[in-house]
Amino acid sequence: MPVLTRLIPSPVVVDIRAGALDDLGCVLADERISHSGKLAVAVSGGSGARLRERVAPSLPGADWFEVGGGTLDDAIKLAGAMKGGHYDAVVGLGGGKIIDCAKFAAARIGLPLVAVPTNLAHDGLCSPVATLDNDAGRGSYGVPNPIAVVIDLDVIRAAPARFVRAGIGDAVSNVSAIADWELANRVKGEKIDGLAAAMARQAGEAVLRHPGGIGDNEFLQVLAEALVLSGIAMSVSGDSRPSSGACHEINHAFDLLFPERAAAHGEQCGLGAAFAMYLRGAHEESVHMAGVLRRHGLPVLPEEIGFTPEEFFRVVEFAPQTRPGRYTILEHLALNTDQIKDLYADYVKAIGS
Repeated sequence: MPVLTRLIPSPVVVDIRAGALDDLGCVLADERISHSGKLAVAVSGGSGARLRERVAPSLPGADWFEVGGGTLDDAIKLAGAMKGGHYDAVVGLGGGKIIDCAKFAAARIGLPLVAVPTNLAHDGLCSPVATLDNDAGRGSYGVPNPIAVVIDLDVIRAAPARFVRAGIGDAVSNVSAIADWELANRVKGEKIDGLAAAMARQAGEAVLRHPGGIGDNEFLQVLAEALVLSGIAMSVSGDSRPSSGACHEINHAFDLLFPERAAAHGEQCGLGAAFAMYLRGAHEESVHMAGVLRRHGLPVLPEEIGFTPEEFFRVVEFAPQTRPGRYTILEHLALNTDQIKDLYADYVKAIGS
């Protein structure tokens, strides 16, 4: 008998709305994630800790754990502190570093993870990957998808604007990542997961085409949904391919070459995506993408995040080394410094000042 369907790893609950945080306890109980209310809640010393006073009354059976940072050691310590607590689930309440630490710790002790992000900086809030700093720099660790994602739009509106704008860059970069996947399919015969590609592409396009901004809930709803869908798309494909192409290689190169000066993940990915679209000859799409990023206050030139053009040339030339085995427009063109310089000059003229 033919296989007529497939199981998709995805959250049991996706609750995105204003005021969602106030109903967290009820949602987890109603969805049978935690009838007892016995939860381990990981928070940062910043946004998560400030919300503890608001959330604690609705989670009377919870134990609270403050996480020092976003390193592998922090995640291992968190897992050790929670081990043996007989919890129903782990709740990660805070920014991306806290969510990633909570993801890793929950996986390490075999508990489901409830992601409650306090900003929308990138698509890691629902991805099967925890990105943590380690002795070698930064590593990506496979983990299960969150069992639930609760995003309170009131909390998001109160987050620093830069951290919300960064999520726009990460979501929009999906469009470039899918173009790279299709290129790898044409040139290398790499198989494309059509469902994962469709989810990631539509998530990126929804943000790219939306006329609103971070000041209105309708746009924040679309952005949050796009980031969740991007994470699920990665689970469907079994890797980061739907959301990571040349755009993310450029981002990783910034991080590796200039670790003390690197900008936000989504800022670098958005810039990388606009430039990668130009490299592949999609000049109108590149100009449009750059215009949207600019409208949201995101960088489209390296100078706008504190890098010289010469440093950017070095980043682009180094970028393919960050993801061995991944085929993107950068590997396809195999550009040298002079070629990058010439193409960058054309890109700058195309997008205007």
